[in-house]
Amino acid sequence: MPEYWDLYDQNRRPLHRTHLRGRRLQQGTYHLAVGIWTVNIKNEILLTLRAPEKPDWPGKWENTAGSVLAGETAQEGAIRELYEETGIRVTAEELVLLGTECGRNTIGDCYIVRKAVSLSDLRLQPGETCDARFVTLETLDAMIREDLVAPPVYERLAKIRPRFEAFLRSEPFPNDPKGDTV
Repeated sequence: MPEYWDLYDQNRRPLHRTHLRGRRLQQGTYHLAVGIWTVNIKNEILLTLRAPEKPDWPGKWENTAGSVLAGETAQEGAIRELYEETGIRVTAEELVLLGTECGRNTIGDCYIVRKAVSLSDLRLQPGETCDARFVTLETLDAMIREDLVAPPVYERLAKIRPRFEAFLRSEPFPNDPKGDTV
């Protein structure tokens, strides 16, 4: 099924046009993309392994990410991408925006979510992801140094690192008055 994206200018103003994925984007036009970092109750970070058939960075670890479809908001795209790639369901209220960056033809919003989820809860998307693991921030840093993580992932992480670390230092489930974990 063809995938269409809404187009925007560099200031995120809608151009009221769509673009068919796979075609070259006209200079000065942008589409929305999202990245979602999932953190479990142990404060570990979910990474998924890019499927071997992926054209870019096959066999490299990444966080969940993807393009926002025509008619979706960035939050709706993040919710859909996380569910499609991992089977994890979240709400817009659970997503915390860590930052936005403008690339060559992409405006990317980076979110983080804390979710009581284990590896056995995951449902990986064939053709996208083929493995998953939870890692500490220290392990993620080591994986980056060992060239196990897709370059765009660690490049974007570097830009939002202070907010990312602040989120990790926050209480795991602040809305739970008893401090229980699932």
